[in-house]
Amino acid sequence: MNDMTQTKEQREARLEGIGCKRKRVEDIRFTQGKGNYVDDIKLAGMLHGDFVRSQYAHAKIKKIDASRAKALPGVIAVITAEELKPLGLHWMPTLAGDVQAVLADGRVSFQNQEIAFVVAENRYITDDAIQLIDVEYEELPVIVDPFQSMAPNAPVLRPDLEGKTVGAHGARKHHNHIFEWAVGDKEATDIAFSKADVTVKEMISYHRTHPSPLETCQCLASFDKIKGELTVYGTFQAPHVIRTVASLLSKIPEHKIHVIAPDIGGGFGNKVGAYAGYICSIVASIVTGLPVKWVEDRIENLSTTSFARDYHMTTEIAATKDGKVTGLRVHVLADHGAFDACADPSKWPAGFFNIVTGSYDFPVAHLAVDGVYTNKAPGGVAYRCSFRVTEAAYCIERGMDILAQKLGMDPADLRMKNFVRRDQFPYQSALGWEYDSGDYHLAMQKAMDTIGYRELRKEQKAKQEAFKRGETREIMGIGISFFTEIVGAGPSKNCDILGVAMFDSAEIRIHPTGSIIARMGSKSQGQGHETTWAQIIATELGIPADDIMIEEGNTDTAPYGLGTYGSRSTPVAGAAIAMAARKIKNKAQMIAAHLLEVSEYDLEWDVDGFRVKGNPERAKTMKEIAWASYNAPPPGLEPGLEAVNYYDPPNMTYPFGAYFCVMDIDVDTGVAKTRRFYALDDCGTRINPMIIEGQVHGGLTEAFAIAMGQEIKYDAMGNVTGASFMDFFLPTAVETPKWETDFTVTPSPHHPIGAKGVGESPNVGGVPAFSNAVNDAFQFLGSTHIQMPHDAWRIWETARKLGA
Repeated sequence: MNDMTQTKEQREARLEGIGCKRKRVEDIRFTQGKGNYVDDIKLAGMLHGDFVRSQYAHAKIKKIDASRAKALPGVIAVITAEELKPLGLHWMPTLAGDVQAVLADGRVSFQNQEIAFVVAENRYITDDAIQLIDVEYEELPVIVDPFQSMAPNAPVLRPDLEGKTVGAHGARKHHNHIFEWAVGDKEATDIAFSKADVTVKEMISYHRTHPSPLETCQCLASFDKIKGELTVYGTFQAPHVIRTVASLLSKIPEHKIHVIAPDIGGGFGNKVGAYAGYICSIVASIVTGLPVKWVEDRIENLSTTSFARDYHMTTEIAATKDGKVTGLRVHVLADHGAFDACADPSKWPAGFFNIVTGSYDFPVAHLAVDGVYTNKAPGGVAYRCSFRVTEAAYCIERGMDILAQKLGMDPADLRMKNFVRRDQFPYQSALGWEYDSGDYHLAMQKAMDTIGYRELRKEQKAKQEAFKRGETREIMGIGISFFTEIVGAGPSKNCDILGVAMFDSAEIRIHPTGSIIARMGSKSQGQGHETTWAQIIATELGIPADDIMIEEGNTDTAPYGLGTYGSRSTPVAGAAIAMAARKIKNKAQMIAAHLLEVSEYDLEWDVDGFRVKGNPERAKTMKEIAWASYNAPPPGLEPGLEAVNYYDPPNMTYPFGAYFCVMDIDVDTGVAKTRRFYALDDCGTRINPMIIEGQVHGGLTEAFAIAMGQEIKYDAMGNVTGASFMDFFLPTAVETPKWETDFTVTPSPHHPIGAKGVGESPNVGGVPAFSNAVNDAFQFLGSTHIQMPHDAWRIWETARKLGA
């Protein structure tokens, strides 16, 4: 059956475009063990590098003796801060406007900080050499509690900043203070609280955790002394940014730096920034003239690469006695560790935390965030969330439950009463964001009806009565989370990284036979870009997705882009793809008009080509047009069909969702069983429903881990006590609950295809749903707020303290 005789539905199905449950094309290589990761790459003469790391969290370095290591056969070089100083590379800029020691310069500021980089012929010799380097320390006082960081007698944690009263984001109040960032109307908010019938106030802490991707951070640098060119393979979420940073640091011209990110095995924000291993590998390759590979182990990854969260949020809500919110006031103490290395846009030291008003119509609000230094690993990445949105969602969703408890209202009813209404969109929040679209009441009602919410509340009440009578030792919690996320960084008016606007890009080229190669500035870490990007192009250009090849991660071939994190792929790169395709379609229409000998205005698009209006038998498919573009273009029109688009979005996008968690808790063991978890997401236009479900399943599994036990812990001396999978909770299929997914569709009005992004929504919404379920279970025993994480020991302790 040829194209002309197929029905419209058959032709659309053949494309496997937007809306199709197309199988992931990436999985063929991944499931057969044919992925190409950094550690799979072997270059001739390749050396290996690794670090000597500090056993102390805070200490002066009195002496480094590397003589025994240098004498070991096979050791090529030992690099310390002293060797980097003549190159000006012993400190490097961070994305947050701070500076960070590449190798410890006279002192260490967190446990496992990098002190020396050993380069040897293989990893075994490198590991042996590390043990032979003697470092003499003088221990210093340690601060791991951010609430003690700005005490009057607190030790100076950053002597390089001593005396500086102004930082990258304004005035510093204390020698361990980084910034204060405030937004909103403080005076109006204070007045709202003074007039409120009811107020609540709670310290809500979101503990330190870690993205822990499948593959750790890795780098292979190869400097060609003859050409003066540097090639870097690495686990980079933003290859072009790494290239720019490498050029600024090394002074090698950017056109002579080639950055390649192959399969990187998960990112979740962990692979956005630049790490010491990257810098040292590059320096070592330049010095030795040979390729140098650095691959960190799991303990190094968990203890030294960028952490997530560590926000301590004093949350206050004002309301009327019938439950209408009238004001929100939040102060955050943000623990940034030893250096401010947060991966946030330049103008946003606390990320997009001012989405903390959530899905609710707060008339006034005020937010203040203080960042402080401690003796912990630096970072602060968007672990499957968009720049601190997860912390904000947890803050407001716990706050709304606490308010409902004080008012004696059902938490679902309180939310329904305060949602932004559909007719209020585009909605201007009290803290400065313009929400693009939404129908929160519809989503919430659908979720409540689907799970039988009212009946669950009756069951919970009956179980509470049975518990009081001593008939059961099990209690029941119903956790609600209704979140609005802000993604798609971002508009150049709001967002940049190191001065580079956060646009993204796409280049699409149709070959003469009608197949396509498309290259993007984004970089997949497992989201399925090779599948979904082809689906967007298939719908836009009428060429089957199987005939479209997607390339990412190579700065030599891809147009400049800001990478993949913060759920910005679909909102920004996806839009660039659609816009580039439309440029091609416009040219294709002119060629089709020439071939059909009609005006281009007499043509209309029909699935996979152009047809003459009123005479559909006269048509040209895109494959026919592609052939003609190379062989018989109209006079005066250059041959070929290709386009590049750099997309600077006019606004962020605002996906949202309604999540419900039903949990049963045994108070004698602290074991919490998730009986049911229902997740309704609205991400606008759904490109591939199957991939969306996979993203939601993965994000919910991470949310489950974070809420129910995952934590990077420190003791009072700054020792990391959660730096291996023996101590860091990573759920398997055994522990992970079953997920139910659902959706509504509210397209974004400003996005070319109406898509909003979904990859991070389940982490944003999932964590408060789990935590609210645990807290809800204990409310009838008098509890107001139980801090995360909710592992069995902490739950048992809570039950014991409440006399259960």
